[in-house]
Amino acid sequence: MNNDFFYSDENKNTSTKMMKERLNFVSSHMSKQLKEYEDSTKNTNFIFGELIKATEEVVAFLKEDFEHRGISPNLVSFSTDADKSIAILGILWYSISFTMRENTKPQALYRQNHPPLFCGRILALNGDFQKASIDLTDIEYPDILACEIASLYIPADKQTPAIMKLARSKDTEYNINQQYCAKEFVLKIIEVVCGGGFYHEENYKE
Repeated sequence: MNNDFFYSDENKNTSTKMMKERLNFVSSHMSKQLKEYEDSTKNTNFIFGELIKATEEVVAFLKEDFEHRGISPNLVSFSTDADKSIAILGILWYSISFTMRENTKPQALYRQNHPPLFCGRILALNGDFQKASIDLTDIEYPDILACEIASLYIPADKQTPAIMKLARSKDTEYNINQQYCAKEFVLKIIEVVCGGGFYHEENYKE
């Protein structure tokens, strides 16, 4: 059986036409993805800038509030890396990292019963990811998801709500107007992380 369809003389014109049709479909698909990626990346960069502003506002309030309660305001801190793609919030014994790194290619959010949504992503992570031991520039991307608190997904269209998903309840989506999503995301992360506490670790052996 001859499988050399594209290279047989009798099928040359047909094969060239089919090749163009098939590749045109691919290029059209990828062009659409690239446009959505560029728009969502622009949106994500803007929202991350708003997140930094919102966190600075939160930090100023917490410093003042803790000081009124007799707690040193120095126990609340906030910093960013040089290119402002990572932001670190410290509240007493908690450290929270926000990052928009790894938005390096078009990626879609899988949504059950909905079409995939191409969007950028801001991750909130448990821990200080500026420390050398867990630097985001060194760690493999899938591994950091073990430290995920929540993610904020930013669509290309500014009129489409951002989507927040908590790591502990992945099946639940919270739609937030992009105009307010940065501050809401920061506040929700603080409530989730700092509203609980720790148990002493114990090791019982039978």
